Amino acid sequence: MAYVVPPLPYDYNALEPHIDEQTMRIHHDKHHQAYVDKVNAALEGTEWADRPIEEVLTSLERIPEDKRTAVRNNGGGHYNHTLFWESMSPDGGGAPEGDLAAAIDAAFGSFADFQAKLKDAGVNQFGSGWAWLVLDGGALAVVSTPNQDNPISAGMTPLLGVDVWEHAYYLTYQNRRPDYIDAWWATVDWSRVADRFAAE
Repeated sequence: MAYVVPPLPYDYNALEPHIDEQTMRIHHDKHHQAYVDKVNAALEGTEWADRPIEEVLTSLERIPEDKRTAVRNNGGGHYNHTLFWESMSPDGGGAPEGDLAAAIDAAFGSFADFQAKLKDAGVNQFGSGWAWLVLDGGALAVVSTPNQDNPISAGMTPLLGVDVWEHAYYLTYQNRRPDYIDAWWATVDWSRVADRFAAE
């Protein structure tokens, strides 16, 4: 069954003023749709066409070589954006609680230190890419990936990712990626992140 773009779990304007409505419409309806269309086209007629995207991305070395780059880029774009939309909420922001909060404090020293580390990873990702909070071998870590690469392809579990492609922020923030990341924190749905953490 072909992949589809999931509907946003909130209105296009629900994350304003942090992320504007026009950016959300273009980002979700145009960019994410293009990734889905291209990964579907690349996998059509192969044994991978009906596999979950997570399975595809953890098995890239088994994808036919002539399709691998398209699948890596566009399948990654589909997975990354799906997680991105689900990680934000108009009721987001604040800080995590419970086991996730304790794990962040243990891994990074404090929530503020974690925020600084993730922001640094996002700001210093050269060109397009993502900054992630991941579980790596059971330990929390911050990593960045170029383009639409994803931590699951490297055996890690992404818990939270911030999209630092210019299309994610340029209409409002232009070249001010640090300001975008600062604003994005106010959208993070920590309950969803905590659910991913608890599931591992």
